[in-house]
Order: sequence, then structure tokens, then C-alpha cells
Amino acid sequence: MADLAGTRITLLTASASRLGGGVASALYGHAAMLLEAGAEVTVVALADTHSEEDRHLLGPVPLRTAPVAGPRIYGYAPSLVDELLASEADILHLHGIWMYPSRAATQWARRTGRPYLISPHGMLDPWITGRGRGKKALARIGYEWASWHRTDAFHALTDDEAADIRREAGDGRVIVIPNAGPPALAAAPGPRGPHVLYIGRIHPKKNLDALVDAWTMAALPVGAELTIAGWGSSGDVAALEARLKNAPASVRFVGSVHGEAKQVLLEQARFVVLPSHSEGLPMTILEAWAAGTPTIMTAACHLPEGFAAGAALECETVPASIANAIGRAVALDEPSWRAMSDAALGLAHGAFSAEQVMRQWVGAYRELAA
Repeated sequence: MADLAGTRITLLTASASRLGGGVASALYGHAAMLLEAGAEVTVVALADTHSEEDRHLLGPVPLRTAPVAGPRIYGYAPSLVDELLASEADILHLHGIWMYPSRAATQWARRTGRPYLISPHGMLDPWITGRGRGKKALARIGYEWASWHRTDAFHALTDDEAADIRREAGDGRVIVIPNAGPPALAAAPGPRGPHVLYIGRIHPKKNLDALVDAWTMAALPVGAELTIAGWGSSGDVAALEARLKNAPASVRFVGSVHGEAKQVLLEQARFVVLPSHSEGLPMTILEAWAAGTPTIMTAACHLPEGFAAGAALECETVPASIANAIGRAVALDEPSWRAMSDAALGLAHGAFSAEQVMRQWVGAYRELAA
């Protein structure tokens, strides 16, 4: 499929390493998808401590980085605009907001007059906009309003996010296209023990304190285990480790896990749990479904398709609700679990497959390029 042959697309983000979390994971898949569609793809990002170590995650896609001057939280990088201009893009696609790359993207768009697209990745969700109000107010005044008014289109992962974008940024054009998941297994390996996995960023919005409390409340069979894998700021990780000192022995924190080790965890888990307060469209859930692993998640994950298809159990953010969902999940008999696993694989091979998502992106980019 080479419908974007000859189109030069630059993907801009604050971090193209593991520090970028779900946004970076989505960007890796997006870059690979565009390559397959024939586009000439470049990624431009702020330099960070893992930029070089994780460069291989982009495969053959070139990565250009700009060093940060001053606090990382703002991401001011004096050479970032020059890196964008050097990429010679026909279309610039910004992934993530609230940092200096928004300002650099606006400057690039003004200087080139070429199309500019923004993917907020859930960063306009009310839970997110309600935190750090002072910093976000300054960001709006300093550069976000200019960026939002200069963009040719916003990209929303879900209809809910499209509503968030219109509430915050006005009635400009919004394209709704989901993230694509990784290549899915043909069938789920099994059988699997009563193992529940959380994998992702260690951050307050993920609601891990409530998850640990829920685990102590849940009706669990012998041998049940909760594995927490992920990365985060030193403060957030230290808080989790302190919290787990009083947790049952069946709860373990294994730190950051990537590549083959991550896939092993996904394929061994009976369920993946994500009790988040706020998400865009979580790659963790798509990765779980691609491994044939059903999920336990909140409505804030914005994946109602999982509930409708029978690939997910819904919980609220309070410990009692999470505990109830975990208890139901680990009590499922093998035929019932297998039905959920098959439903998860059906979504991974269908609506969230790279092939289906790529068709939508080809149409969107061609329209922008025209």
C-alpha cells in the first residue's frame, strides 16, 4: 500500500523514548504505519536521557533531537525549529501538547505555510486540564492558543476526545481515528493462572493506590498474583514502593519492562487492569488485546468497544469497584475466559489493526496535502 508515496511527514513529540510513555508507543506504531504507506517519515523530539538507547524502537525512521535548555517540564529547545525545517516536511504532525514543541510547530507552520496537524493524546481531558492549572494557563497564553488557531486540523482518538478538543480549542476541524494496536497473535496462548497485570506509567492518574487497596479487598483464589510493571518520575516510583511495603506478598513491582520481557508478561497475564482516572486511548489495552488478554478498565479509558465486544470488564475508580471486577475476572471458568480472549483478538485483528487504521490515515494525510 503506497498511497502516500513521496509525501514527507515529520512527527514531532516531546520525547521519542520510553519517557514519552503511551504517546511514544503510539508514535512508534504510527511511524511504521506511514512507512508502509510509502511516506518519507522523520521523527523530531526533545533530547532526553534515553533518546539514543531507545532510538532502535523507531526502526529505519530517522530521529532528530534538540537539547533542552532549562527545566525539562517546559521543554524549551532553541534548535528545535531548525531541526523541523531541516526535516523538509510537507506535513508536520505534533503528538502531545503543553510543552515548547507546540510553540516550535507554530513557528514552523508560519514560516513554511504547510499543513500542520495536532494529536493531543488525551491531554485536553478534564482530569488533565484540571491539574497544574497555573502552568496550563501560562501555556495557553504563551503558545497553545496560537498553535490551536494555526493548526489545519486536530486529531482525536475517540469521539469523547473530539468533544474535549472542541470545548477547549473551539470548533475547528477534528479528525477521529483510533490508535492502531501491535500485530495480534492468531490465538491466545494458554492456559493462564490467576495473574493480573498492570503495565504502564507510574503516575497518580493511573490510580495505583486504589488498585493495591482493591487487591487486598478482592476475593482471590490460591496463587493469585498482581504484577505492577512500569516507569515514572523518581517521586512517583518511590511513593509506590513505599505503599507496597504494607501490601500482600502476592503484589510485586518489577519496574520498567520492554520488548520481549513485556510481551511475556502480557501473554502470561489472565487480565490486564487499568483503573485510570484519565486516558486518551491507552496503548496498554491495545497491546493486551493483541496478546489475547482481556482487560479490566474504567470508562475513562475511552474504549467502549471492549465492553460491547465482551473483551473487557468495567470498573469504577474506587477500590471496592476495582476489587469486585478483579474477583469476577479471576473466578471465570476457562470457556468464559477463552470467549473474552477471542473477543480481544477480534478487536485487535479488526477495528484496531494497523491495516484498518492506516486506511483512515492515508485519506486524512492526502486531504491535508491537497
